[in-house]
Amino acid sequence: MSVLHVVFKVDGAEYVLPASDVLQMESYNGATPVPGAPAHVAGLVQVRGRVIPVVDARRRFGLPAVERSLDTRVVVGQLGARVVGLLVDSAREVLKVDPGQFKPPPPLVSEGAQGFVKAVAQVGPRLVMLIDFPRVIGEETPDGDARH
Repeated sequence: MSVLHVVFKVDGAEYVLPASDVLQMESYNGATPVPGAPAHVAGLVQVRGRVIPVVDARRRFGLPAVERSLDTRVVVGQLGARVVGLLVDSAREVLKVDPGQFKPPPPLVSEGAQGFVKAVAQVGPRLVMLIDFPRVIGEETPDGDARH
């Protein structure tokens, strides 16, 4: 039973999130900075009448900033009652991935990615990484978020 995943790119690497966790993908037209927010928070954006915080995936992953382009997207995800945007280099594809295809990331990846990558899957010639959305948006739960 394949599950739909939204594919997005950050620094040339492909990441996925279950489509069930993604509300929508929006173009990025800049965010309103929030004083005192962590460095990886790009700011607030308005999406369909809601004001949501946006986490800059590049900053969060410790990558250099790049010039935003027309491809830059905000992947709007939902975590319980919270709605948070993830600022990515591009996102325009949905991919079916069988949950059995996901394997634990190699130790080097899991250490380097600070736990942001939950699993990796080979889909045809491509390697996609399943991100730990709660961790990426800074919503670690003490029990490690046992939803998946």
